[in-house]
Amino acid sequence: MGLEDNVRAIVEELLKDMGKGKSQVSANAPVIQEDALTDLAEIDLQHYLQVPNPVNKALYEEMKLSTPARIGVWRCGPRPLTDTIIRFRADHAVAQDSVLGEVQEDFPAKYNMVSVQSLCQSKDEYLTRPDLGRKLDAENLGIVRKGCQKGAMVQIIVSDGLSSKAVEANIPNLLPALTQGLEGMGVKLGTTIFVQHGRVAMMDMIGEELKPDVAVILIGERPGLGTAESMSAYMGYNPRLGMVESERTVISNIHKGGTPAAEAGAHLASLIKKMLDMKASGVNLE
Repeated sequence: MGLEDNVRAIVEELLKDMGKGKSQVSANAPVIQEDALTDLAEIDLQHYLQVPNPVNKALYEEMKLSTPARIGVWRCGPRPLTDTIIRFRADHAVAQDSVLGEVQEDFPAKYNMVSVQSLCQSKDEYLTRPDLGRKLDAENLGIVRKGCQKGAMVQIIVSDGLSSKAVEANIPNLLPALTQGLEGMGVKLGTTIFVQHGRVAMMDMIGEELKPDVAVILIGERPGLGTAESMSAYMGYNPRLGMVESERTVISNIHKGGTPAAEAGAHLASLIKKMLDMKASGVNLE
């Protein structure tokens, strides 16, 4: 028997043994119940101390609490710990789901919103054609004209933007706090509009059509690994086509780990009232 024949025989024998081992493992492997597995997403990374026996535990805890960034995650030899890698991949998957996902179909109706869609026909088009997310076609513009009040003091717009999870997580508490705050100050509101696949500048086109004094768009932010539920509020006095970015006022990081939704709604109401009183927004507000 030559060398090649010997090598071939050894490889075949190894493969046969591996097949036997695999069958035995499969047959004898314990059944793992799903509820017995630890949900890594439930672990608060800012309170999770992975470095064993830190020299200065108090400083380590202080540093972890000072930032949502992944610091002090320790290592296993030259690589990160297994739970660090798994949590990273899990959070990345959540972020992707939020960007590519859609809000529930009945979401606009729950909050009595007039629902329209931008020129983007899919999330893929939304991500690759930002310009289409700023515009409505004739059919959707007609829905706005027919279903919404013109000349309101404040026009509220909600859009999924880059995070459907942010909208679903924050609107239930933010929208009531915002509307009640404004109405309590005597501000008349237009009909709330929901825009699927909308960009910030959608407020310009809607503002041009409905002529409110102030428009505010509540929109999902691009998710990070810290949270996929962060929302921003962009506001502008005299919203119209051709509005420049410096005329917008923005409040960002609205989520349970940043500015809570209800608190953000109350703050936005006060800020919008200030815009109405001063007839300005953006850099002209101060």
